[in-house]
Amino acid sequence: MIQPIALIVVVIVSLYFIALAAVSLLMPAQAKRYLLGFAGSPFKHFAELITRFIVGGAFVLHAPHMLFSSAFAISGWILLATTTCLILIPWRWHRRFAEFAVPQAIRYITLIGLSSLLLGALVLTAVIRGSAA
Repeated sequence: MIQPIALIVVVIVSLYFIALAAVSLLMPAQAKRYLLGFAGSPFKHFAELITRFIVGGAFVLHAPHMLFSSAFAISGWILLATTTCLILIPWRWHRRFAEFAVPQAIRYITLIGLSSLLLGALVLTAVIRGSAA
């Protein structure tokens, strides 16, 4: 039962990255506004942590069925480990870090868009090719 859910989460993540790429490349102002909203409140902080935990777990669980399974398993474990670290720090620290780091990053919104497109396509390809093998 959990395996199909993990697959669905991984596919949704790949589509999320492709959508983020489209918005970043076609509507950069909206993408910047979206990215600046992370960690802006305790609710957003915990919603991000829960999402990261679910995604990391889905990658760990579904990685054996994907192309490049080791890379995706490691990525899932890294996401779970960094999420655990974020759980241990106050959300205000996370917000302060985001207020510093995100404006630095969004100066490269085109690169973010292209990277998101590549990542989304890679994940989707790994799912499709892995299930075909």
